[in-house]
Amino acid sequence: MLNTPNMLSIFRLCLVPVFVVIYFSGLENSALLAALVYAVAIVTDFLDGRIARKYNLITNLGKVLDPLGDKMLTFAVLACITIDSIIPLWVLVVFMVKEILMGIGGLLIHRVAKMEIPSSNIIGKTATTLFFIVCVILMVFDGIPRKVAVTMICVCLATSIAAFVSYLLNYRRIMLGRRKTR
Repeated sequence: MLNTPNMLSIFRLCLVPVFVVIYFSGLENSALLAALVYAVAIVTDFLDGRIARKYNLITNLGKVLDPLGDKMLTFAVLACITIDSIIPLWVLVVFMVKEILMGIGGLLIHRVAKMEIPSSNIIGKTATTLFFIVCVILMVFDGIPRKVAVTMICVCLATSIAAFVSYLLNYRRIMLGRRKTR
């Protein structure tokens, strides 16, 4: 179902290549312009969730598009700042592995357990918000010492891994509940 929240998520997905092109454009203030694109994308994330909940427009498509937009955007930002040597490559790898595992878990819940995809939780939303703040700081403020940048991004990763553990526990609860109803 293509409703306003889903269109906002699709728009956010379309902003991913815009962000990358602007970030590497070489324009004066390209990092600041890219951060503005990132901020617009984050606002769409906030709006799509708020509108979906307020007007009961939550759909399975939205449950896929919303986190996909979040993850693609976060991946693009992390890839850009990794290429720029602001953060180490291993951060990007850890993020990718976690996201792939979360995606597989969501698909298993949907396909194997024949259940709706669980909505994101507060820990996941907090991790996304924290990534946004830290990545904007790292993009916009030149000269942040690498150790400080790595520490900042590690705090984000820790929050993101906490979200992952929360999703794993939820997945386990769902699968155990499914077995009990058989």
